Amino acid sequence: MAVVLRLKRIGRKNRPFYRICVMDKRTRRDGRAIEELGHYDPVNPEKGKHFVINEERAKHWLKQGAQPSET
Repeated sequence: MAVVLRLKRIGRKNRPFYRICVMDKRTRRDGRAIEELGHYDPVNPEKGKHFVINEERAKHWLKQGAQPSET
């Protein structure tokens, strides 16, 4: 099973919000995630609050062979 780290879009129209997820490569963009590592809010004006990730779990998945997406 090929595993990737990628963004899962949630939120409403013109107000994007993304979750950073570990997913099977064959799963659709907003499909079922193996694990959610954090979130990314590109619209949030507060500095330092628009990107949150669990670094320990991200490193764990990268060591297991997960590939991060381009985004």
